[in-house]
Amino acid sequence: MKNEIKWLFFDVGSTLVDESRAYEERMKKIAQIAKVPYEYVYETVIAFYRENKKGDLETMKLLGAEKPKWNSEKERLYEDAEECLRKISRYYKVGVIANQPMGTAERLEKLGILKYIDLVVASAEEGVAKPDMRIFEIALERSGCRSEHAVMIGDRIDNDIVPAKQMGMKTVWLKQGFGSLWKITDESEKADLEINHLSELLKYF
Repeated sequence: MKNEIKWLFFDVGSTLVDESRAYEERMKKIAQIAKVPYEYVYETVIAFYRENKKGDLETMKLLGAEKPKWNSEKERLYEDAEECLRKISRYYKVGVIANQPMGTAERLEKLGILKYIDLVVASAEEGVAKPDMRIFEIALERSGCRSEHAVMIGDRIDNDIVPAKQMGMKTVWLKQGFGSLWKITDESEKADLEINHLSELLKYF
């Protein structure tokens, strides 16, 4: 795989950025709104993710709770993210394909990693979100990279792995965050590579 690859594309949430504190805050707010214990919300969220569903959204629906505002100030880089990008960017072009609100590039700059990234394609700016394959088409077109020379690295089987495979990209499932709870059900969901930490990428690229 390594010799054919020119671009590595990364998701942001639970891939480069640890969202655990932001999710914790969201679940605590859901518990307050619904007047139920936090532990109940957390366990329900986990149970939904184990069913390959978006746990926090399904839990809000179940409890009739409005969606709390996401606090991006709670986000932080995974400890190995910057070193991984720094090393990989020496040999490959690096891109981002992510479902993110406006200002993704600015937040990546604030986190200190935009300097390693050659292209940012985010849903809010593009008006199209994963798993819609058009966002992958946009990224490949702007990068000038053919799909067979590109890799998609992400935590979500439904948003990252399945559509990227359909595009003809190579895929890496990074088993971090709630996405790690996904249960593979058929061949279309199987990534070319599964890793538990970003630093493991350096063994392969």
